[in-house]
Amino acid sequence: MSPATPTIVGTDGLTRCAWAGTDEEYQRYHDEEWGVPLHGQRKVFEKISLEGFQAGLSWITILRKRPAFRERFHGFDLDAVAAMTEADVESLLDDARIIRHRGKINAVIGNARTALELGDDLDELLWSFAPPPRPVRFAQWTEVPAVTPESTALSAHLRKRGYRFVGPTTMYALMQSGGLVDDHLVGCWRSESAP
Repeated sequence: MSPATPTIVGTDGLTRCAWAGTDEEYQRYHDEEWGVPLHGQRKVFEKISLEGFQAGLSWITILRKRPAFRERFHGFDLDAVAAMTEADVESLLDDARIIRHRGKINAVIGNARTALELGDDLDELLWSFAPPPRPVRFAQWTEVPAVTPESTALSAHLRKRGYRFVGPTTMYALMQSGGLVDDHLVGCWRSESAP
């Protein structure tokens, strides 16, 4: 995606945010998931976990590996993930179908334990940091922030509670993908202001 190309027209005739490119899975994700309000403890925990795995990588890599992540992390059920052992970690490190990063794997398990120990309702917690809707939709990718005061505050709150791999940029990506903010650009078919 070039900053000079905010939107592209797909072979299906739909104008999308340019980051969706021509990959069918990326386009499906853009059309059906990105920016759609996300709710539910398990869904929010999955998205926090996958956004943490994405740090330093492309999101399409995570999307392609998501079925294996779901399988290996028990559908992101908090109780099941929190019960994972060092033997499970070693097994995950041998599975090329996921991102084999010990720190990120341990963070997912630790984050599940933290959520359970503190009794966190991740859905409620996440949405408590939702910013007010923007009065104007962005027209260019250069306008879209990587970090906002809200994502910084969410990150700081989660870190204080013991969560890991929840930096401000990662949390802004979560806000975008989980529909807390709507960063579909002007002209995108998902944009309310599309012609």
